[in-house]
Amino acid sequence: MTTSSDGGRNVTIAEIAALAGVSVPTVSKVLNGRADVAAGTRTRVEAILEEHSYRRRRGRGAGDPNLIDLVFNHIDNAWAQEVIKGVEDAAAARRVGVVLSELGGAHRPQQELIDDILARRPLGVLLVLSSLDATQRHQLESRSIPFVVVDTFGEPPAGVPTVGSNNWNGGLIATRHLLSLGHRRVGVIAGPADVLCSRARVDGYRSALEEAGIRPDPSLVRWGDFHVTGGYEHGLELLSRPDRPTAIFAGSDYQSLGVMRAVRELGLSIPGDVSVVGYDDIPLAQWLGPSLTTVRQPLREMAGTATEMVLSLAAGQRPANLRIDLATELIVRESTAPAPAGTA
Repeated sequence: MTTSSDGGRNVTIAEIAALAGVSVPTVSKVLNGRADVAAGTRTRVEAILEEHSYRRRRGRGAGDPNLIDLVFNHIDNAWAQEVIKGVEDAAAARRVGVVLSELGGAHRPQQELIDDILARRPLGVLLVLSSLDATQRHQLESRSIPFVVVDTFGEPPAGVPTVGSNNWNGGLIATRHLLSLGHRRVGVIAGPADVLCSRARVDGYRSALEEAGIRPDPSLVRWGDFHVTGGYEHGLELLSRPDRPTAIFAGSDYQSLGVMRAVRELGLSIPGDVSVVGYDDIPLAQWLGPSLTTVRQPLREMAGTATEMVLSLAAGQRPANLRIDLATELIVRESTAPAPAGTA
């Protein structure tokens, strides 16, 4: 017999089987993510598990792997590599292995991946810029597999542990820096509009303008994709205007790379004609020419903190805080300078 999350009696597998009209081995197969169960049967069993708030007793067998699953929406950039390194370092210190999965740009896993995770029975799951729907969340919870979201792409449901950075403050300090240099037309090329950290950075940007008595110009706000192409395409558009901005705050260092190319193609210079601020402080930023002024978010520390959190949850410990936002810091380098004469 298992117990419910509130300490009361929980239904047994045998009772679930009776309610679903299937055998106990079939329920066991569903719980363990086995593929050899008909889709309709699986759906019926999962619905009954959820209806009765079934929770598998926390505890692991001798043959269960000492693993955590790390699920990324994208891994083809240095930002992702910094997060992976942070997870690997923290996991290795506990002698825990890491299984890495990529969603190909999607923000929610396909059911096949969830089934694979259930079959592996990891210690826990880390989701980077991705999340679970209500059904997937219950599937992990019912198997006592904890999960933590790193840099959530949307507002997570109440009770979901998350680790990120103070994105609003990042946008604020980046824009304040440009304003302190005399720039008054400051463009922003953010990440996707449906990603929470993108919106927070733009909110910080707007707040800095408003506190300086500058009304934000909606035409200077562009929603990109966090990638080089987004920075390049939006950079060309913004800098081809007759009233072009004298500074651009890019929502990622990769978008800054695209902006820098656009500046060169238009025959302009950095920082003489255009100042550029990035976001993330990936290792490449300091080696660009000119080196990139950027907002550093502690990616490895974020990843390590999330790893420690999910391992604590796996051990039955509840963290004091379910939402942790680490501090951001402005790193001033060569890509920003006072606004060109006559533009203030």
